[in-house]
Amino acid sequence: MTSLSLRAVAYSATREFVPLYGLYALLFEDHGLSTAGISSLFVLWSVVAFAAEVPSGAWADTVSRRGLLLGSGALFTAAFTVWLLWPTYWGFAAGFVLWGVSESLKSGTFEALLYDELAAHGGEHRYAAVMGYANAGEMVCVFVATLSAAPLFDFGGYALVGWVSVAITVANTLLVLSLPSAPRKMEADEIDGSGNTLVARYLAALRAGTSEVRTDAVVRRVVVLTAALLAVLAFDEYFGLLAREGGATTEFVPVLVALTVVGQVIGAATAGRTARMSGAVMGAVVVTGAVLLAAGALLGGVTGFAAIGLGYGALHNTAVVAEARLQDTMSGRARATVSSVVGLTSELLSVAVFAGFAVGSAWLPLSVLVAVTVLPLVGAGVAAVRWLPPAHSVDS
Repeated sequence: MTSLSLRAVAYSATREFVPLYGLYALLFEDHGLSTAGISSLFVLWSVVAFAAEVPSGAWADTVSRRGLLLGSGALFTAAFTVWLLWPTYWGFAAGFVLWGVSESLKSGTFEALLYDELAAHGGEHRYAAVMGYANAGEMVCVFVATLSAAPLFDFGGYALVGWVSVAITVANTLLVLSLPSAPRKMEADEIDGSGNTLVARYLAALRAGTSEVRTDAVVRRVVVLTAALLAVLAFDEYFGLLAREGGATTEFVPVLVALTVVGQVIGAATAGRTARMSGAVMGAVVVTGAVLLAAGALLGGVTGFAAIGLGYGALHNTAVVAEARLQDTMSGRARATVSSVVGLTSELLSVAVFAGFAVGSAWLPLSVLVAVTVLPLVGAGVAAVRWLPPAHSVDS
């Protein structure tokens, strides 16, 4: 890989190297929260993220993308710090607010920075492969961090797991300084000649990005398809609780969750090879992934979590490919804003998932809830046959 690719992978991967990821649902539960209470936190997290998603995307088409990523990292660190210092429902809620804003600043910004930098050097055809490696790197870090959570917990409880996680987020934020400040395809004020003031450029970028999604049917369809595939990845927030429901000990929960990460690593790492898949192939992969997820949730144990890993890996692969196809399809005038519309739509769908779990947990076990909730993915698989734009580039 090129120097840019390595730097992008390093930044993206280490953001996920957080041992607390494998235990925070259990942290909430062990501080007195029910499944419904935990789900309400996830809903708050998503609401904050989607409320800030598109506005932050327009900022990424207006001001320094690298600066926004630095701000995102600072808020990310603050989120976990608040959890450790204020371990109550409201403390967890405050942390999720910070985390939600942090994610909105990163979402769309990183993708746009990477694509435009690759395009500036004639390498936009490598975007799917680089993003695949970045996502695979994230999952490897999740895997290692999740496995490390068990010995850290044994040695120092939630406090040690949490403060190690905070230290890692600080290091990840410093890696932002290694990323380039990619040239934009078109400055926001050039879109409609609205002027050179910051507010004018911001509003121009916001209008250009949202208008493209509204008026271009091809872009709009792939935005919805990509968002649906990304939204299903919200299920992993419940994997720790699902493992505990099946009888796993707190120490063994990270091991089972790590099995799902292995599948995601493989799925993401192979995105460069599958980048030219047709809509029909993607539809079949999505349906297969949904079946594996449902079956794995009902089976439980090592076998069940292995099936979940396979399904998640397949879906992760299609999500990367769909997002790369979107980058190729859009005009690029307000790239981060259009990408943020994907994040907004994904968060809306995630809220529906979390709300469904919050309500359904009063009557159904978590395993059944997961199995039922993945059924709409069959519809996404059918839609992919017609909605996935054809590939226009050749990966190398």
